[in-house]
Amino acid sequence: MKTTNEKNLVQKLIQRYKAETPPFFKKVRLAGLILAAAGGVIIAAPVTLPAAIVTVGGYLVLAGTVATAVSQAATQDEESLTQ
Repeated sequence: MKTTNEKNLVQKLIQRYKAETPPFFKKVRLAGLILAAAGGVIIAAPVTLPAAIVTVGGYLVLAGTVATAVSQAATQDEESLTQ
């Protein structure tokens, strides 16, 4: 069962993800999506690729996913979170 503090934290995180994202972080989010997609294409390639290239594809997916998640959490201002 979640405590009141955990519920408040979850609500604040949801608020943060719904808040307006600054233009710079919109670009970072797009770059992250592109990196993740490129990594996915490398991993799922129908031809046999060297292990090093497949490993790089995995890192691209990871980096793209992290960049996308972090940039989505950025907000325009802190006032929107305190209300």
